[in-house]
Amino acid sequence: MLSDAKARKLKPNDKPVSDGTVSGLYLVPSGTPGSGKWILRFVSPVNGKRREMGLGSYPTTSIRDARLKGFEARGIIDSGKDPLELRREQEQEMRRIANVPTFEDAARRHHADKAEGFRNTKHVDQWINTLEQYIFPKIGNKLVNELGPADFAACLKPIWLEKAETASRVKQRCDAVMNWAAANGFILASPVGVVDKLLPKQPGKRERVEHQPALPWRFIPSFFAEVLKVGGANTTRYMLELVILTACRSGELRQMQWDEVDFSSAIWTIPASRMKAKVMHRIPLTPRAIEILEAQLERSETGEGLVFPSRNNTPISDMTLTKFLRDHEVMSDSPGRVATAHGFRSSFRDWASENGYPRDLAERALAHTVKNAVEAAYHRTDLLEQRRPMMEAWDRFCNGQ
Repeated sequence: MLSDAKARKLKPNDKPVSDGTVSGLYLVPSGTPGSGKWILRFVSPVNGKRREMGLGSYPTTSIRDARLKGFEARGIIDSGKDPLELRREQEQEMRRIANVPTFEDAARRHHADKAEGFRNTKHVDQWINTLEQYIFPKIGNKLVNELGPADFAACLKPIWLEKAETASRVKQRCDAVMNWAAANGFILASPVGVVDKLLPKQPGKRERVEHQPALPWRFIPSFFAEVLKVGGANTTRYMLELVILTACRSGELRQMQWDEVDFSSAIWTIPASRMKAKVMHRIPLTPRAIEILEAQLERSETGEGLVFPSRNNTPISDMTLTKFLRDHEVMSDSPGRVATAHGFRSSFRDWASENGYPRDLAERALAHTVKNAVEAAYHRTDLLEQRRPMMEAWDRFCNGQ
């Protein structure tokens, strides 16, 4: 008969030890001396197959408790039922009562909601097909609140290096599903974001710290036509469009105040206190930018304070813009990475260079500081009116004119 004294002497490489009291009850040594897991080996009375049922780990589950569980399972077997199948049915019932979906359930529900926004039917099918192929077989039946980074890493590992682009897209879709679960209160936050830390570096993928993933400038018009202008106007779309049209930093726009906007001269003046370089920055507002601000002004109750306030009258989170781009799978020039709001500044800079605009105008539009001290001494003007035609041309390009 197995005793605590014998169990504490178990070594990792030892063979499973029979309990000696309950038929088929064994303690299987684990990687730590004096510990192991309890299993009950039996022949299923339902299909005649040999099966193993876990009953907990030792010493957390004592010998006495393991025997009680073993006797209970044996009683179920003697009644002609399979204890593992009975456990599965009970777990399913608990899931139903708790209303927490499995990952597959969550993915299909999110996909059903998301499908209406797709314009490409092929993309709709591809979105769910990749999860069916790479994710559902391994963790599809697990509850979303039971999943951690390691679960997703295990699913992605087989394709992480060989099919880097596919793996990145699948990871992104898993993240979207878990964000949906978080939004519905089933979990606190998505665990998918840190999966990269558990996997090897993908070939050809460099660490990018100073540069944000950007949408190539030639794709901007199609992004406006097929994503930004589809589904009706709302605060998020207005904010993102203004970020692009003004080439400003998202933080500067999120904290934009009504007293900074001069409609008569079509100028937005950002005070030095809110600029990265701590220097006041003026932005010429294009016709479309003015149109957006006028529409937002009509929504405002007072026309004072924040132009884009949250429900709590505080600046809207930067994650709002990030989530929009992620949900619409706006891919950047970095393989497998979604474009960011900040990345549109790079899109504008590349457009300006490709279309022959002077470096000085483009750099001033981005409010970049002049690092050369001699050159900086001659920068006495912000060239506002010279920048205006360039920004209006950018506006026309973005809007497909």
